[in-house]
Amino acid sequence: MGLIQAALASGAGAISEQWKEYFYCDAIPANVIAVKGHKKVSGLSSNWGSDNIITDGSIIAVADGQCMVIVEQGKVVDICAEPGEFRYDSSTAPSVFTGNLGEAVKTIFAQIGKRFEFGGQPAQDQRIYYFNTKELVGNKYGTPNPVPFRVVDQRVPYDFDIRIKCFGEYSLKVTDPILFYTNVCGNFSEVYPVSQISDQLRTELLTSLAAALAKLPIDNGVRRYSDIALHTGELADALNEQLSNKWRDLRGIEIVSFGVSSVTAVPEDEAKIQSFQTAASYKDAVYADAQMKQSAAEALKDAANNAGGAMMGFANLNAAQASGASILQATGQAAAQQTAAVTPAPAAGNTWTCPTCGKVSDGNFCPVCGTKRPESNKWFCPTCGKENDGNFCTACGTKKPE
Repeated sequence: MGLIQAALASGAGAISEQWKEYFYCDAIPANVIAVKGHKKVSGLSSNWGSDNIITDGSIIAVADGQCMVIVEQGKVVDICAEPGEFRYDSSTAPSVFTGNLGEAVKTIFAQIGKRFEFGGQPAQDQRIYYFNTKELVGNKYGTPNPVPFRVVDQRVPYDFDIRIKCFGEYSLKVTDPILFYTNVCGNFSEVYPVSQISDQLRTELLTSLAAALAKLPIDNGVRRYSDIALHTGELADALNEQLSNKWRDLRGIEIVSFGVSSVTAVPEDEAKIQSFQTAASYKDAVYADAQMKQSAAEALKDAANNAGGAMMGFANLNAAQASGASILQATGQAAAQQTAAVTPAPAAGNTWTCPTCGKVSDGNFCPVCGTKRPESNKWFCPTCGKENDGNFCTACGTKKPE
């Protein structure tokens, strides 16, 4: 009986392979690159044959954002990236519907070719895989060790390399499923998630990040590490260029977008930049003079609160002021010269002296303290410049202007 039951079971299996199948794929999750296709079988269906046999006339459904690949004996024999339903016919040439994947996929397929022909009969092993061709987002990256970055500011000036740490997310897309299947995933069982290759991709991306950062533009002689987030588009292009041999040409994937959530410099390099910026600010004599006076005021306050007594604090302050008197005098003189250089000289013959601060001016208000110009009957002759208080100039006889 065992042999008869085995023969009956074998016959039933052969009959079941003659049924036409309907292959489909549900929505592929965002964290999955590819899944194996299965025929649709309900509880009342009689089509319980092997999933690895595709009968002529079977229907294969392809949804938006998917690419279907037919594999015979481990080799890709057909591909379709256009949404719709397609009938399988093993006696015809491959259809190669690439959809929005581009003509490059046809070139790859032509190089591989349909390696197996079975005279219209199904192969021993046929499989259908669905690839996710949508943008795969949420891939995190971070530099465990600082990477070099050149900072430039010709106004300060400085131009040197610092070390930064960069964190964020990037998205990728499968642009050539044939390359990805052939060189990466092969005959996987059911699901190929992004996590299965994410560690390798992250390592390669971080290796190329320093070279991509070096290609960021220098705008008007300035490039700061804080401006990296403004150039994420250029970074994505530079990374694709750096990774093209490994990602696009070998695995059939590309970076779509590259986001930067935070960029920080190591503390010693940040302090170095700040010291340069502070030193550059003292090139302004007025600012330098104000800073010196502020420091002197803070020193007076600290002297009053000195733990050894105010007298000891003021004694130390006097010693410091004596040694820094020349510096204070120099910065004050430089500030006065700078102010004089940018303040226009008053017009001759029409000046007045402010009674509040003593500033000589020719306007209606003092430019230093804002005091209004006093009322006066005196006037200056427009011909000879003589000061007068009458209706005619006492030197040349010119009449007082109206």
